[in-house]
Amino acid sequence: MQYTVPLKLNHVFRRLYAKGESAVGRFVVVYAKRNGTDQNRLGITTGVKLGRAVDRNRARRRIRETYRLQESRLKQGYDIVIVARTAAVEGDFAELGKSFLHQCKKLRLLREEEAK
Repeated sequence: MQYTVPLKLNHVFRRLYAKGESAVGRFVVVYAKRNGTDQNRLGITTGVKLGRAVDRNRARRRIRETYRLQESRLKQGYDIVIVARTAAVEGDFAELGKSFLHQCKKLRLLREEEAK
């Protein structure tokens, strides 16, 4: 991911859950908050409810790839946490991408020329 660094600190995740904006979709829940830098920080979470470790890792890979493909369309300077839902494991990959873009549009994360 060219413009993004990973989010790893637990207190940053908790702050996003508490104070960030969220958008809920069929495949993912997206939390976002400005971070005061010129780059995005991305965190991906998958709960035990998704299934075995194989399924959780698959969901993470699919979400990471979806984000990577849409990364250039997003504004910079945000902390973004994507929480996988059960449909993210087996759902259609194209639908996952559409859902992610829709959630980003709700949160006003798309660049101005992309939001139209």
